[in-house]
Amino acid sequence: MLALKAENISKQYRLGQVGTGTLTHDLNRFWHKVRGKEDPYLMIGESNDRSAKGSSEYVWSLRDINFEIEQGDAVGIIGRNGAGKSTLLKLLSKVTKPTTGKIYTNGRIASLLEVGTGFHPEMTGRENIYLNGAILGMTKKEIKRKFDEIVDFSGVERYIDTPVKRYSSGMYVRLAFAVAAHLESEILIVDEVLAVGDAEFQKKCLGKMGDVTKGEGRTILFVSHNMAAIKALCNRGILLENGKLAVAGKMNAVIDSYFIGKVMETDGKRQNIPLEGKGYFKSWEVGGKKDFSIDSDKKEKFVFEYDAKEKLTNCELGFVIRNSDGSIILGCNSRDYGGDFFTIDKGTHQFTFELALPVIHGKYEIDIAIVSNNILIDQWVSETKVIVKNKFESVLAEQWRGSLNLESKFYYD
Repeated sequence: MLALKAENISKQYRLGQVGTGTLTHDLNRFWHKVRGKEDPYLMIGESNDRSAKGSSEYVWSLRDINFEIEQGDAVGIIGRNGAGKSTLLKLLSKVTKPTTGKIYTNGRIASLLEVGTGFHPEMTGRENIYLNGAILGMTKKEIKRKFDEIVDFSGVERYIDTPVKRYSSGMYVRLAFAVAAHLESEILIVDEVLAVGDAEFQKKCLGKMGDVTKGEGRTILFVSHNMAAIKALCNRGILLENGKLAVAGKMNAVIDSYFIGKVMETDGKRQNIPLEGKGYFKSWEVGGKKDFSIDSDKKEKFVFEYDAKEKLTNCELGFVIRNSDGSIILGCNSRDYGGDFFTIDKGTHQFTFELALPVIHGKYEIDIAIVSNNILIDQWVSETKVIVKNKFESVLAEQWRGSLNLESKFYYD
């Protein structure tokens, strides 16, 4: 059964203005409508690409979005900042109307788009629970039945009769999420607001959202930049790029497209070549691939090209891979496993490390250095990152995993 369906939805905004624009534009729209013609301003406007300078005063925040979401699906919506994720959620939540297209929903929608959505600051936490429930179409009896569970989950019992304007942002989002998740709506829409809460509460919220989809069969739409949380919770995904739907499908495939699409155009070539020194790294590649992606369970050759300006003796090479927070997760040295110092003649050379990267799905930074006679000759942190892909299909494989994916065997009687 379908829970949500988006049919050719688009959203256009006029830059620098509130509303549709000038009186002239409004009259022009009215005249076209009277004559049975299309809005003339739907024919203009530019895509929502913040990296390019535009000339039009109209911009399409979303353009021609089509998708269907089944009941019980957990859908992760990902994309860069400004891709249109929050705009899409506002349209689905009926906070704003689409410029074109239609949205079909089956059931009541609870949304948490920003801290304190739907709360009145002068009212107490208790009063806001009843107000929010009424807005979602719940009866007083239904809200009363869930009230103690909501308060217990939020952890703000001591302040439940205090006006919410005196709550911290963390308390605000705790209560708001508790209301949205526990009241009996068929569709739950959650934006990046969980980032406000502490780590313990975020984990609690993700667990609750998992229960909502798997245990209660309700539908969730979840926007986040935390790919680990997205992968753990969601079975389906939507990738938005510049206001357009780039990919929709299984969450793993959508995340692959997101990471691969963000490989920089440098293609492993060094941008800032050092003018002085005895030599420098020029480029690197992995497995001869252009997309710089590898599978976590396969060995690949990391090949580095080096230009020596003069002969170097007693050389060794260091190669490390860092995760997104800069921590080293793997380090190799040319002298590991019985290697020795080596000599490099003047000219261009290739150095190769062959290894597997048994790590979780994501992007990793490449950092390589060369030393001669214990003196650092050159070190390069590449602008292009390696993308490691994992192959997971089952529910357990998605959720029960750590930072490493080491080779193992399983036996049973």
